[in-house]
Amino acid sequence: MPGSFALAARVGPDFGGVGASGPLAEIVGALLTVVLVVSVAMLVVCAIGWAIASASGNYQTVVRARGGLLAAMGAAALAGGGVAWMNFLLRTGSSL
Repeated sequence: MPGSFALAARVGPDFGGVGASGPLAEIVGALLTVVLVVSVAMLVVCAIGWAIASASGNYQTVVRARGGLLAAMGAAALAGGGVAWMNFLLRTGSSL
């Protein structure tokens, strides 16, 4: 039994098993960059909309701009957190 545990502990990701994994990683990185750029742009636009609507007293627009701001923050957090989580899992899997 101890031999089978040692064999199972050395299992790690096989990136060579997927054809064209290099370009796939570049595509995923580029898509995450686009998500972060769009998220920051949406954050700026919603913050400006919130400020203008708040100054003019249009509370319905304030609520929508605040919702957009929270959605932009959530998208940026998920995109950034997804990268950090995947790197953590890959480092953990390769260290066993």
